Amino acid sequence: MLIKHTMLRTFAAAATAGVLSCLSIPAFAADYVAKIGHLESAQQSRHVHLEMVGALVAERTGGAVEFQIFPQAQLGNQRQMTEGVQLGTLEATVSPAAFLGGFNSAISIMDIPFLLPADENVAQALREGPFGQALLASFDSKGVVGVALWPNGRKNFTSNKALDSIEAFTDQKFRVMDSKILIEQFTALGASAIALPFGELYTSLQTGVVDGQENPLDTIQRMKFFEVQDYLVISEHGAMEDVVLFNPAWWNGLPQEYRDIITAAFAEVVPALREHKTAAVAAALDVISASDINIRTASDKEKALLRDLMYAPSAAAYVERAGDAGQALLDTYEAEYAAQ
Repeated sequence: MLIKHTMLRTFAAAATAGVLSCLSIPAFAADYVAKIGHLESAQQSRHVHLEMVGALVAERTGGAVEFQIFPQAQLGNQRQMTEGVQLGTLEATVSPAAFLGGFNSAISIMDIPFLLPADENVAQALREGPFGQALLASFDSKGVVGVALWPNGRKNFTSNKALDSIEAFTDQKFRVMDSKILIEQFTALGASAIALPFGELYTSLQTGVVDGQENPLDTIQRMKFFEVQDYLVISEHGAMEDVVLFNPAWWNGLPQEYRDIITAAFAEVVPALREHKTAAVAAALDVISASDINIRTASDKEKALLRDLMYAPSAAAYVERAGDAGQALLDTYEAEYAAQ
């Protein structure tokens, strides 16, 4: 049963403050301790809701399972943390899906534009249904256990050149992560894509190495990309997903009851996670709107046209990379998407 948002907020506040005494957990050492590393700060959605999951798990296991959460790359960069989970030097990590393509090519399906529907409830049904379960299962052969998929925002376009129509993308240069799928996304619009490290993006926008980029609004605000861009289109064309990964030896060493509790807790906090992320995005848009940047929201018709142009070539690039397993996963997705 889903707990109410008010209770979730109470857990989040308590966990963020480090005060768990209100949960009436006995003061003895936990039987199972999981160190969980991730990249975001303690104020961002991922960390706040990991703390919330930890509180729920501690309560429902009577203190037998403890999550020790380490934000902001305290335990290494994402590759180091993922490898740590695989080797057993770290019990778990929550990673952006985009950082895992070199580790598991199947997860690169999340790079395909407009993969998830705009309706968040329908998108969540895909995460929890056969498609999401097959995607998590694709990690089994990689020496880790995929436990949950978490939403973490959607990407939007910015540029120093006008973005007042789909045709305006022609001949513009956009920064992307090193992904053939994302390169094909922009090629389909008549634009070119240049793979650049994230740390170089601000300067590259400022100096004209690239005209534009794609990121969630809170990233655009936090990294101050809006300061060196003239146009923003709120397109929400790409899903930014998190993947919860556990070390198999630690996970399989838990009683089934505890595994069920953990899995349920990760799913249970998603509504509060979405609410928190929505508030962060709204706050970011307020900051961006106070600047001189031109902001336009893409219409549903424009989004449909963008999907018609970008989806097929991006999906083909994904299958080329992920092979038969990728095709099977894409088939599962498309059957489920069509049925929504």
